[in-house]
Amino acid sequence: MDPVSAALLDPDTTVAVVGANDDPGKYGSVIYRDLKLKGFKVFAVNPKRGTVDGDPAYDTLADLPEKATIVNFVVPPPVSLKVLAEAKELGYDLVWMQPGSSSPEVRDYITTSGFDYLIDACIMVRAHHRV
Repeated sequence: MDPVSAALLDPDTTVAVVGANDDPGKYGSVIYRDLKLKGFKVFAVNPKRGTVDGDPAYDTLADLPEKATIVNFVVPPPVSLKVLAEAKELGYDLVWMQPGSSSPEVRDYITTSGFDYLIDACIMVRAHHRV
């Protein structure tokens, strides 16, 4: 099993959802709530939001109250590249690129930067209930 999927089995795993929002028609909302309902501790990362689902939203990964285990991306590729650079600088190892968040440039950056990663796999499918 890959390290990113394996982390989902650890009861202490936390997930930062980059692009979390409150629009029920967007995956940033669906994924955030799904992980929360499954018992994961999740952090919303979105500089355009003060809250997501009643939880605080953070402008950047550096603003999180604790380092998340997995950084899950639900944003367009140009935003993914910017946040990936921040994640690398902050020492994050595990990144999960939801379908639509990657591009050839994102793939190149991830594969050459030492991340453990999943690309174009849905975290909702692989994450199981913890409660």
